[in-house]
Order: sequence, then structure tokens, then C-alpha cells
Amino acid sequence: MDKNKAVVVTGIGVFTSIGSNRVDFWNSLLAGKSGTKRIQAFDPTGHKSQVASEVLTFNPENYFDRKEARKMARVSQLAASAAIEAVKDAGLDLDNEDRDRIGCVIGSAAGDMTNLEDQHIRFLKMGPGSVNPLTVPRVIANMPACNAAMALGIHGPNLGVSAACTTGTHSIGIALGLLRGGMADVILAGGAESTMTPMVLDAYASMGVLSSSFNENPETASRPFDLNRDGFVMGEGACVLVLETLEHAEKRKAKPLAFLSGFGMTSDAYGIAAPEPDGIFAAKAMQLAVKDAGLNPEDVGYINAHGTSTKVNDKTETLAIKKAFSDIKIPVSSIKSMIGHTLGAAGAIEAAATVLAIHHGVLPPTINYEFKDPDCNLDIIPNLARAVNIKAAISNSFGFGGQNGVLLFTKE
Repeated sequence: MDKNKAVVVTGIGVFTSIGSNRVDFWNSLLAGKSGTKRIQAFDPTGHKSQVASEVLTFNPENYFDRKEARKMARVSQLAASAAIEAVKDAGLDLDNEDRDRIGCVIGSAAGDMTNLEDQHIRFLKMGPGSVNPLTVPRVIANMPACNAAMALGIHGPNLGVSAACTTGTHSIGIALGLLRGGMADVILAGGAESTMTPMVLDAYASMGVLSSSFNENPETASRPFDLNRDGFVMGEGACVLVLETLEHAEKRKAKPLAFLSGFGMTSDAYGIAAPEPDGIFAAKAMQLAVKDAGLNPEDVGYINAHGTSTKVNDKTETLAIKKAFSDIKIPVSSIKSMIGHTLGAAGAIEAAATVLAIHHGVLPPTINYEFKDPDCNLDIIPNLARAVNIKAAISNSFGFGGQNGVLLFTKE
């Protein structure tokens, strides 16, 4: 590795249904805790799918005064709060930093659907002149990144990424390129999502991609790679990683959690929702990440799978992994089994889990894994965490429209 281009992860800020800080999140993952419950944001009676993994403990007024909090959509509140927590976790003293050299790349797949739905209903009922003037600043997709920068007073590169379920991964990958290119010394990178609305739930259900067979047993609804999986569980959350050049981290005597060593991205260019069925371009993204890191396939000791718990995606990802790594047997797990599918936040949250797996030498499990699917014949880590010291690990993300992103992290 070229030390001059090395990038490290020094802090994590995270809000999920199973933990709202790095320690609680990690401990819950290792314990195999499910955050899926009957939907709380609204009454889901009558909906085909009635379960979700919501962040029920988050209070924006722990981070902002009430007036400032009200200016932000929930997705921006989560993003900005995760950025604040990440900076704290990294021990990054912004008062002693050049704020012009600190950037922010945080994305959201959907932005603020809650206000969009609410204000549309208000407009239909009350007519022109009734829409809240904060609607646009809440709804537009770049605001999670902008609100995070405003909250911290940082003036470096700022970008809001939107790449469907690959958003968080692409945000981190783009940040890697900016750091390698000398555009910043530190970048806060990740994703956020909060789309718990009746219309969004119904829209995904209408596509046939949500779990609907486990409404009476929510904790068991998300079951990636299991034979009886029937769709993904809606999730919400946010995660921001503090990424910095190794040189900058060493100057401030920060201890890296892991190195961000590789990134690969491709496009299926196949369908608006269905993945390319043979996993060719998803496999290529994995191979590009390994190549970017200067490693060999056999160096990869863990795959944090996209693992949505849908019939098609889990089968296709299995094919892609086999294409990328041939006969190499690599442990695989999907934390969506515990936190649901957090859409634009998923890649960032799963990147954090991958970083912590390398850092602690323990691989989180796939819970609710009961029956092997012959179409998903991988080394799935079933139900219990596995202690394994690994050199490198990848985190996969694949989004609607065929957007594929893979991050590769190493121990050193």
C-alpha cells in the first residue's frame, strides 16, 4: 500500500434500531438482536407488510435546540447527529483543525418522504399558499450532508449522494477518492434514511419486495439467504464514518479502527429494479475493490453481504460472490437480518459493521437462518457470531437501477 494514499477509519457515529452508538450497535450485532417490530410511526393496519426496523430512541433535541431541529427533516437530523457522534468517537477536536480541509459526503436514497407526503396532503386539502416554507429545504436530497456540515462548521468538499441502496457505499467510496486526491484531510462519509410513511411502505409492498409472512412474529421477518425468506424489512437509520489520511491521523496520534483500502463500482445497465441475473457486474465490482486495494482474492476473510432477504437478490448475490472468488470459501453474513434494509443508509451502516469485525476479530451473524437454500450455498454465518481474525473484508451494496458498490477494509 502506498502510505501517501492510505486512508483510515477513526470514528463511527451510528443510529439503528438495535443501537444508537458504536458500542451498543456492535454488542447488539454480536448478540444477534433483532430491531424489527410492528410499525410505530403510523398504524399499519391494512398494509400487506406491517413490520419495520425503526430508530425508536432518537431525540434530535439531544443535539440541536428545538428551533434548529424543526428546520431539519428527520433524515437530516439523523445524518447530522451521526456526524457529531462520529467526530466525538474519533476524538477529532475541530477547534484545532483546519475546517477548510474537512469535508462531508453523506447521501440518502429517498430524502425526506415524510414531509413530502404531509405537505402534499395539506396542499390538496387547503390549496395554494398552504405549504410549509421549510418544505424544500427539508426535502431536497443534499440536505443531510449540508446540515451535517452546518452543525459542525466544516467547509471542505460537501456532497449529497443518491444511488438507491448503494448510496452509503458510494458516499464512502467517493470520499476515499477525494482523500486520495488531496482534496481534504478528513471527510465525514456515510448515509441516512427515514422513509417510514404509509405511501412508501405501500409502494415497496406493491413491488412485491417486502416481507409479509411474518407480521405476527416481526423479529423473524428478515432472513437473508434462508430458504423461507419472502422479502426485505423496511429499516431506518444513519451512519457516518470519520475517514482521514493516515498522515493526518498519525499527526494527531489517532488510532485507526481499520484502513479503507479499496473501492469498486459498476453498473448492471440491465433493469430498473431487477439485478443482472448472473451477477456478472456485481462480481466485477468486488474484483475491482480487491484490485484497488492491491490484494488477492484469497486475502479476503469476510464478506458483509448486501443480503436483502428477497428471493432474487440473495440468489444473484450468491452467484456474484462465486464468480468473484471462484472456489475460495469466505464467511458471509447479512446484518439486515437484525436492522432491516435501511436503504440509503445501509452501505454505511454495513461498512461500520465490517470495520468493527476487522477491528475486534469477530464476524457478526445472519440471524433467522433456519433452512439452507441450495441457491445460496455460501458459508453463511448462522445465528451466532464467529471469532476469526481476518486481514481484509468487503462490504457489498447493490441498488435499484443496477448500481453496484463494494468497499474493502483491511486491518493495516
